[in-house]
Amino acid sequence: MPPVTDTTRSATAAPRWRDWLPTAQAVDARERLRVVAGALLGILVTGLLAHALLPPGSHAPWLVAPIGASAVLVFGAPSSPFAHPWAVVGGNLLSSLAGVACVQWLGEGSMTAAVAVALAIAVMFTARCLHPPGGACALLVALGGITHAQFALQPVLLDSLLLVAVGIAYNRATGRLYPARPASPAAVPLRRSFTDADLDAVLARYNQVLDVSREDLVELLEQAQVQAWRRRSGQVRCGDVMSADPVAVGFGTPLQQAWSLLRRHRVKSLPVIDQGRRIAGIVTLADFMREAGVDPHPGWARRLRDWLRPSATSHSDKAETVGQIMTRQVRVVSADRPIGELLPLFAGTGHHHVPVIDSEQRLVGIITQSDVVRALARLD
Repeated sequence: MPPVTDTTRSATAAPRWRDWLPTAQAVDARERLRVVAGALLGILVTGLLAHALLPPGSHAPWLVAPIGASAVLVFGAPSSPFAHPWAVVGGNLLSSLAGVACVQWLGEGSMTAAVAVALAIAVMFTARCLHPPGGACALLVALGGITHAQFALQPVLLDSLLLVAVGIAYNRATGRLYPARPASPAAVPLRRSFTDADLDAVLARYNQVLDVSREDLVELLEQAQVQAWRRRSGQVRCGDVMSADPVAVGFGTPLQQAWSLLRRHRVKSLPVIDQGRRIAGIVTLADFMREAGVDPHPGWARRLRDWLRPSATSHSDKAETVGQIMTRQVRVVSADRPIGELLPLFAGTGHHHVPVIDSEQRLVGIITQSDVVRALARLD
């Protein structure tokens, strides 16, 4: 029997030679260009505006070096907790004030520089605005022997505010959400192999600052699981898991008959088809409620029944058939489409059921969120 080798490595284990090599970055040329252009624009606009806002005759600098490091985070890693607007503004400001305080108490020297950086980190931890360039702000103040708090307001605070403003505008204009916020729960429930409590326990055991928010970490793990489902479900098609021969109605089906079908079969939608069984639209419970002008309050059922009752006259402004209230724009999928490709459709568009068509565009079934989730569960 071959010896069993423990492949796990302790946090205190000596680093291997591979640990010293830079890791590969999964960033394409377009994203790199976006970051470079953003940093260029951010520093340029910040410098020009800060210089213009200087009081007449002032000899104070309009840009400080740590702002360059802040720009790397704001434009290169906008979803990082270190790049959050409060981290940039609060981290740089409070660290500069910490540096000023140390110079006032201890004078100039190497000890002052060390204490200033350490105090800045402690203050940023307390204020929940940990920002690596903040340490550079504290060091800059200590080495420069700056004793007046005005320096922390201008240029440090002013530069930080201007950079954040440019970062918000540029990141959003180029498709990056800044500041980042937690993603909305997916419409399709993910059968994660871990719980929030499991993740919190691992993070507590890791006990180190991560350059990614907890929410982003959860989203990345869930997206990886979705990708794994897509890979494993590549051979499972919509036609394999759909409900075949769904209940459907025609354009001229009376509303009362369509409503009876919805209730009898306990479904929330009915595909509307033509004589060739091709999709002409879809009518849902929401369509009935909207057209009847009723809300789910006491007495709504009676009002809906009154609205469904056919008019006694030959001419009426009230809708009488399905074709008059149906939704004409219908999202459909082909029977041979892999079910893994439906996850973004259900998760991002609010769809709960989608008609399935064959190669001749004829209705052959309907697939729901529950169908997809059950099929994916069998793959685990």
